[in-house]
Amino acid sequence: MKRCKWVNEKSQIYIKYHDEEWGVPKYNDRDLFELLVLESFQAGLSWLTVLKKREAFQKAYDNFDVNKVSQYSDNKIAELLNNPNIIRSKSKILASINNAKIFIQIQKEFGSFSNYIWSFTDGKVIKNTTDNLPVSTALSDNISKDLKKRGMKYTGTVIIYSYLQAIGVVNDHETECFKY
Repeated sequence: MKRCKWVNEKSQIYIKYHDEEWGVPKYNDRDLFELLVLESFQAGLSWLTVLKKREAFQKAYDNFDVNKVSQYSDNKIAELLNNPNIIRSKSKILASINNAKIFIQIQKEFGSFSNYIWSFTDGKVIKNTTDNLPVSTALSDNISKDLKKRGMKYTGTVIIYSYLQAIGVVNDHETECFKY
């Protein structure tokens, strides 16, 4: 079975993520929030590093309950900073709390974050037809610009493009991949 070239075939966690999750359209706000947080923590690191810590993140971040995350106190921030099982970046932790608050504002404005994110493509999946994948596009530029205007952090165009791939707004499986 052929997979995208970026998949480390020796890593079961990577294979499972590629085969079952990456590029599959997601509409549940909890899932969308989780991946937004994880993508922001990935900045400067490998996605495999994040995937290995995902379960610990789920526990530490109250299963990515956006309402709980938006209310994190100084004590909770200290707890996260001292948790060796997650990525302990103060700026990324603070950004995740900030972004949770803005995520909720977007939910109120659009009815759901899903409505918001999918509105950029009129609900359609963008399917690329080349194996020379970009790291950003006009779509990720527009979404990044809008999220930053709303006050989100760690939502640059490269992070947002990876996010769009993860949540299935963009299907970037390579043409030889069985998921294409």
